[in-house]
Amino acid sequence: MTQKITLDANGTSFVAHHSPAPSGGPGLVVIHEWWGLNDGIAAMGDRFAAEGFEVLVPDLYGGAVTSDPDEASSLMMSMKTARSMEIVQACVAELARRTGRKVGITGFCMGGAMAFAAAATVDGLACAVPFYGIPGPEYFDAAKMRCPIQAHFAKVDDWARADKAQELADAVNAKGGAMELHVYDAGHAFMREGDPSVYVADQAKLAWGRAIAFLREQLA
Repeated sequence: MTQKITLDANGTSFVAHHSPAPSGGPGLVVIHEWWGLNDGIAAMGDRFAAEGFEVLVPDLYGGAVTSDPDEASSLMMSMKTARSMEIVQACVAELARRTGRKVGITGFCMGGAMAFAAAATVDGLACAVPFYGIPGPEYFDAAKMRCPIQAHFAKVDDWARADKAQELADAVNAKGGAMELHVYDAGHAFMREGDPSVYVADQAKLAWGRAIAFLREQLA
């Protein structure tokens, strides 16, 4: 049943990987890493669907996919966050239409940064679960966070620093919001199962269990 579908965001089309929940369920937007919408993130969408979520994984790169870090960096720098938020907003609306239920968002690396940005700007999100990603300061602002957040960061990560996430969590909670932060004995991208150079199985399993429990609670 998994398929790629074409949707519209403010008059411009984009493609998303759609993974339906086997028995129906709430909606979940999953945002890809800086590599683009590759087989690994599509499989992650399927994995979330198997847990009972109706999943859309939007392509924020317009079809570009790479395994080269320099090219990935260039693609990420060329991506416009404002446009990505339009795409996320369209996915939230589509999932709400399909399911009639709440919708959350998660993402990894660059996708984690976009999940934070969506929590600050996108209407209709019930929760956000960012993994080791930090957006620009205009989106990483406690005063703008619109939904409960559960964030997952690594102890050894110079790109997405856990201390910066802790500062945000402290500020969000001080303002009456809800953000929990989990920091793992691992490095950046420890959830990327297909990459043995970064994957940390026990920490990934722990993070997965926490994320699924949080999503089920918030999207019930």
